[in-house]
Amino acid sequence: MEKNRSFQYHIQITARDLWGFSMYHSNKGYLGVFNVLFTLAALWLLVTRWGDFNIPYRLLLLVCVLMFTVWQPFLLYLKARKQARTAVIKEPVDMTFSEEGLAVMQGGEKKEASWEQVGSVEYMRGQLIIYMSRNRAFLLPDRVTGQEKEELCQLIRDQVPKGRRKRI
Repeated sequence: MEKNRSFQYHIQITARDLWGFSMYHSNKGYLGVFNVLFTLAALWLLVTRWGDFNIPYRLLLLVCVLMFTVWQPFLLYLKARKQARTAVIKEPVDMTFSEEGLAVMQGGEKKEASWEQVGSVEYMRGQLIIYMSRNRAFLLPDRVTGQEKEELCQLIRDQVPKGRRKRI
């Protein structure tokens, strides 16, 4: 096994990255199941009972169908776009991953953390999420890792215990 593996990335987070992260957290677990069942039930009622309902009830069902399929993603995108304009997100982040841990440099400040200090690591469609705590995470989009993604994931598998990583 190769020792002293090191990966360096220059990351510029976009509104799309933040939106994907927000959508993932808004629709995972039981909440995601509820959203799907609620939408399907409203759609089923709307289609099968169209003639039985008056116009206000049809509009209410239409709003229910669109709530989690259009409205919520749209609002989350607006929030992500606003967040992407903040100074903290606009400032690029340089991350270095090694056998010892990770180093993050942003705006002249450098922070280092050992792998033991990493709360958990999760892969969701299109990006790696490195949780330092429940409220603090770093996003590492696939467009940044490129062809090194599998090697980086192997480093993470080697360093982070299975219970603290998902889909890696």
